[in-house]
Amino acid sequence: MPTTTLSALRRAAAAVTFGAWMATVPVLATAQPQATAALPAGVTAGATVEGISEYRLANGLRVLLVPDSSKPSTTVNLTVHVGSRHENYGETGMAHLLEHLIFKGTPTHKNVWSEFTKRGLRANGSTWVDRTNYFASFAANDDNLRWYLGWLADAMVNSFIAKSDLDTEMTVVRNEMEMGENNPGGILFQRLLGSMYDWHAYGRDTIGARADVENVSIERLQAFYRLHYQPDNATLIVAGRFEPAAVLATVQAQFGVIAKPTRVLPPTYTLDPAQDGERSVTVRRVGGVPILYAGYHVPPGSSPDFAASVLLASALADAPGGRLHKRLVEKKLAASSFGAGLSFAEPGLVVVGLQLAPGQDVAKARSEMLAVLDGVAKEPITAEEVDRARVQWLNAWEQGFNDPESVGVQLSEAIALGDWRLFFLKRDHIRKATLADVNRVAVERLRPDNRTVATYLPTPQPQRAPAPAKVDVAALVQDYKGDTQSAQAEDFDATPANIEQRSQRSALASGLKVQLLPKGTRGRVVQAQLQLHFGSVDSLKGQMAVAAITGAVLDFGTGSGKDALSRQQIRDRFDKLRAQVGFRSTGQGVAVSIETVRENLPATIELVGRVLRDPQLPAAGLDEVRRQWLASLEEQRKEPEALVAQAINRHGNPYPVGDLRYAWTFDEQQALVQAVTVEQLKQFHRRFYSAAVGEFTAVGDLDVAAVNKALAAAFGTWRQAAAGATAFVRAPRPLVKAKAERFTIQTPDKQNATLMAALALPLNDSHPDFAAFVVANRAFGSGGNSRLWKRIREGEGLSYDVRAFLEPSRTDLNSRWVSTAIFAPQNQPKVEAAWRSELARALKDGFTAAEIEEAKSGLLNARRLALAQDGFVAGEAQALMHLGRRFDFFQGNNERIAAVTLEQANAAWRKYLDADAVSIAWGGDFKPVP
Repeated sequence: MPTTTLSALRRAAAAVTFGAWMATVPVLATAQPQATAALPAGVTAGATVEGISEYRLANGLRVLLVPDSSKPSTTVNLTVHVGSRHENYGETGMAHLLEHLIFKGTPTHKNVWSEFTKRGLRANGSTWVDRTNYFASFAANDDNLRWYLGWLADAMVNSFIAKSDLDTEMTVVRNEMEMGENNPGGILFQRLLGSMYDWHAYGRDTIGARADVENVSIERLQAFYRLHYQPDNATLIVAGRFEPAAVLATVQAQFGVIAKPTRVLPPTYTLDPAQDGERSVTVRRVGGVPILYAGYHVPPGSSPDFAASVLLASALADAPGGRLHKRLVEKKLAASSFGAGLSFAEPGLVVVGLQLAPGQDVAKARSEMLAVLDGVAKEPITAEEVDRARVQWLNAWEQGFNDPESVGVQLSEAIALGDWRLFFLKRDHIRKATLADVNRVAVERLRPDNRTVATYLPTPQPQRAPAPAKVDVAALVQDYKGDTQSAQAEDFDATPANIEQRSQRSALASGLKVQLLPKGTRGRVVQAQLQLHFGSVDSLKGQMAVAAITGAVLDFGTGSGKDALSRQQIRDRFDKLRAQVGFRSTGQGVAVSIETVRENLPATIELVGRVLRDPQLPAAGLDEVRRQWLASLEEQRKEPEALVAQAINRHGNPYPVGDLRYAWTFDEQQALVQAVTVEQLKQFHRRFYSAAVGEFTAVGDLDVAAVNKALAAAFGTWRQAAAGATAFVRAPRPLVKAKAERFTIQTPDKQNATLMAALALPLNDSHPDFAAFVVANRAFGSGGNSRLWKRIREGEGLSYDVRAFLEPSRTDLNSRWVSTAIFAPQNQPKVEAAWRSELARALKDGFTAAEIEEAKSGLLNARRLALAQDGFVAGEAQALMHLGRRFDFFQGNNERIAAVTLEQANAAWRKYLDADAVSIAWGGDFKPVP
């Protein structure tokens, strides 16, 4: 499937990606009523909206509390109101570079990544145009919460911001730049922004100009830090399970001692004039497939008209209902379409675009795309298009609204616009936007003179979009109350024992196994997984492309005659059910993921059953998926990551062509995909699909009786007519020892290089040595205090991301140890020397007792945090049930990890990790640097 989607472009455009582009899908969890106890001295109460309460410290720090006991986790987010928009000449990239240096510590917090790992914090930071934020999620724990708040307060004013750290981090940031440079879509998007804005900082990439990042003085960076990192320029959010009164007291104790600054922050006032002519930009690089964007200037994210812009973008570019999809993708002029509105504090943009498959006509696609966009004035957006876009946006908002771990990060985006209450006002704007609003904005904004995509063309009568203007956010949010707060969710302690005790198991007549875990959730949300298994090594020979495409086109239509549903009708029905449903092939089966609400799960199951049992598998669906697959293959052919992975996966693979375990080349995949026919898809479905072997799991707010009834109706009698011919027999994957090999793969014009090393190990997740090896590997290559991280990332600044991990088998004694890194091609000798040095040192000297204890603590905290995610629990329940296991197996591995000794960890590491047996692949542009 294609990888150059809008999400990929978003990742390339943001310096750090998490939460950077929430223009269309804000996420928030509703909260419990706040404690009414007396506030700590120096703390005053502010507005309360839908369970979120604001407080303010005397030094200006704003605090938002969102208590929610529905999950046993806590999330803390500190948003500093500074981003790339606030950088001056010569300072581009400074906000992002400063975000990196904050993690280098303070005099009293010298090794924060080590502490994150030891405490099991899932922590990071991100920088974007209007803000920088620092966030962490962890299993609810008062000590971890106090420690993290203490570090944030200390880091705000006492971070080293030292020249020595700047020198080592410089190469890491450059490597991050190089990583983005490998993405053709991301680079094209950066050029689009640069062409759209004449003067405003939104036209600059957040990661900055290379010359600025490389030459910035430590004194200038320190001044920037002292100016912006102050309590009156920040908002702290605490969400999840905690005691509000205790947190306020801790915040006052930790942050309240910081003096209120006397400096005055300079205002930003630059606005571009209305664009006065169509603009174009072209990027030519090696690799990838053709991509087209059209960008239009629109109002700030706080404006009611921005909501109309978002709905307009969805109506134009959504698949399968959007106009670009219907008029270009379905007519085989493009492989896929996409679009979104970018929510900025000051005037932003709407972007729509196309990805083309190899061989498709770029000029014709561009011409037809612009014809569709220009044609909106004469063919207005319809009520059906707006209603569909609105339902999808609001469904996504509601689903995200119930995840307490996302609240801080998502509120950051509203805070960046000017006030956290804009999070709710934006939802209200979407609700209230009328068809007339959407078409008015379309006429005002979808003008050639307001567009950046193609060649400039002078015109005797230029038409200008409305002049950019800011929004008075204070007036907009004054006295705003929002919706009535929803009911409190159940306080469920997600331990393996509690999960096991609450779970209800059964089986259908067809053979499908069922496990349901009813528990109260915010917004009555439920997560479900369905996995159907089929086939064997013999029966699936030569069928893998057919199997994959069958799974990809299941929801392109179902039924026939008066009972038929088109792809769009299926999508619309799922939207009305507030259900997010995904179908995917898993090699020897098909998996379905479901997220919806209590009252709609039975109907969602019924519709999923219809899609699985009676898919249309149309020729148009096959053609669309084929084009997207071919486009993805074309992208991967020049990418270092894809090429080294192909080399490693094929090395030592003993299986013949056609075997489901065979590792295909890109050329072989292309030939297979091009050869698939509709009749093959239909024959494959008739032969293999059934509920004879499979599992259904659901976790959340469940009506158990109604769910069981729906499952029985949808799958209870679904068995193959000739089950013996295609019975499920798990394909064995025994250990195959391959001779160590070294691969060097040239990828011209790619500024980011990749390392991938691999070794097959005779381990699975029930082996007596499994826990000890996993603990040792975490100390070596996983987490912020691992050997690889401290040497290659922190110490020498050679890589933005370096790690080692285990791909564990649940069955065969055949797990794979993998180590990866990205880096600048010219640094390859240094990366290899450091990587081999650390591997040799770990094998010779072993690990220390402190390293092993930190690794154990981090692993156990991460596993506890995973059980707080209902989606993870549903997936793990399915995998365990398939193997005849229960959650006591999960708990057993916890206990085995906790019991690992230093001697056991070192012994397991030396027993299984043979440095001379490791195969290693290097991919990049390794030509000599002039």
